[in-house]
Amino acid sequence: MQLAIPQAPRRVPLSKVPGALARLVRGAALGLVLMAVLGAGAGALGRFVVEELDFLARAEELEGQLAALTLPPRGEREGAEATLEVLYAVGEVRYSASGVRTHAEYAEGLGPGARVRLLVDPRVPDKPREAGYVRARAKTLGLVPWGLGLGALVGVGLFVRELRRTLRAELEPLRKGMLVWLTPDGPLPESRREVLFPASFRKQDQTHAVRARLRSGRAPVRNGDKVLAAVLSSLPGEARVIDEELARTLGWVR
Repeated sequence: MQLAIPQAPRRVPLSKVPGALARLVRGAALGLVLMAVLGAGAGALGRFVVEELDFLARAEELEGQLAALTLPPRGEREGAEATLEVLYAVGEVRYSASGVRTHAEYAEGLGPGARVRLLVDPRVPDKPREAGYVRARAKTLGLVPWGLGLGALVGVGLFVRELRRTLRAELEPLRKGMLVWLTPDGPLPESRREVLFPASFRKQDQTHAVRARLRSGRAPVRNGDKVLAAVLSSLPGEARVIDEELARTLGWVR
């Protein structure tokens, strides 16, 4: 095999690198699926926030009477919830409701017959909520849109960075890298997946250790026990092995 490798920078289209487009498409598809899942979650959370804010806008504040309460164990009440059973009236109609959630630290100071402030949606009068609990949570929910926006920006940034990283890993060593003959530390492992193996090369009387990457099932371009690889100063400690199929596809073989 006679090599005819042009000087860097070399023209290396992504379409000429075997398997690169498929790997890029797979990465993009996975990224889009992840973004769709996150978007669905964000949409559900957004709808919940809107419903909570609508409830606060419609709800009327009433006074109820505590009939019973359920508290968590004494040592587990910090930051926990308790449930109340309350009696209250909406107009001339009297109601009894159980399972009304509130902060355990607030509820432990209450006893049967205590007055509690309730928020009641006139559309659903039989489902009251404890006013202090709802309003405290609403303050947190007000931050959710900002969090969703920031999360979306971070997600898009990570997606773009991953695509750029994939392109860089596929093309930059071939386009701009220095081509060297690597000496593997031992026999190359056999695998149907991409192979990573330790190797070294010499430059200006110095030995440089790298972790070399070889595409699955490909035969590297060899010179005795050495294999041809591209190394890039911006990716120190890494090397991309040039296999025979890639060398032929790029026209580096005469």
